[in-house]
Amino acid sequence: MADVTERTLALLAELQTGRPFPGDELAARLRVSPRTLRRDVDRLRGYGYPVETQPGPGGYYRLASGRAMPPLLLDDDEAVATLLGLALLGSAASASPPPDTFEDAAARAYAKVDQYLPARLRPHAAAVRASLEAGPTLAPATSAGTVGTLATAIHHHQVVTFDYRGATRRVEPHRQIHRAMRWYLLAWDTDRTDWRVFRTDRVTGLDRLTTTFTPRPLPADSGTDYLLRGFDRLRDRVVLTIDAPPAAVADALRHHDVELTPAPDSGTRAVIRLDSWQWLVLGLAFLDADFTVEEPVAVREALERFGRRLSR
Repeated sequence: MADVTERTLALLAELQTGRPFPGDELAARLRVSPRTLRRDVDRLRGYGYPVETQPGPGGYYRLASGRAMPPLLLDDDEAVATLLGLALLGSAASASPPPDTFEDAAARAYAKVDQYLPARLRPHAAAVRASLEAGPTLAPATSAGTVGTLATAIHHHQVVTFDYRGATRRVEPHRQIHRAMRWYLLAWDTDRTDWRVFRTDRVTGLDRLTTTFTPRPLPADSGTDYLLRGFDRLRDRVVLTIDAPPAAVADALRHHDVELTPAPDSGTRAVIRLDSWQWLVLGLAFLDADFTVEEPVAVREALERFGRRLSR
């Protein structure tokens, strides 16, 4: 019976991901025969869980949505990841985050997670929670309601209006972007007939209209690429070859916007966007490895002058 219970819980955990599973794939994941899988699915249905079945070629098993759902089932790693994710999100706020923000929701959810966990995992989750400290990260509070409304508008291709820095904007929302503890909206501004990026925490008076639009091709490979392109517009592009492995370089330059690839011979090729070459010096000093500035020449010459000044 213990084997049956463990197998049934494992099946429920797989189905709880929400995606459809072909029978062969699901049986392989659980290491059971198709016949045993069918019996376990029938057992779940007998317990009241709405498992849908599509027979024949292209068939699948899926846990139905919009109906009674099972209690939360997490294995040890998933429980730890859930707690860590909530702690890190909550750490972006002050001790008393404003209501209706992700930070406030995370702080509240963090205190409730253990009551939804199976009894077997509660001591482990409590130990993680008691041992965990997440240092506060200064970041603007973002309304969970605003992000949710924008997500719905993007999904249904609906125009939105909002107040932004004292002006009313009417836009076609396309992507929400999360980077460096900040939320951004990439949208087509209908009045300015151009793409714009808005800080979500500065959006007020958001209204989702019934007017719909046809999605436009993004102005870059992704919303993140477009956002970074705007950040990098006034920055210098610096290319370095560093005699150190990528992991060490990534750690030394962790505060920079940097792309790392293995160098052809050895070491690491780093492409960095900098407001000023001086920001590069400290990271390279901590790295304690030889390097070559491939481009631009102006940065290479500036570092050479700085080196001669240090020698004097």
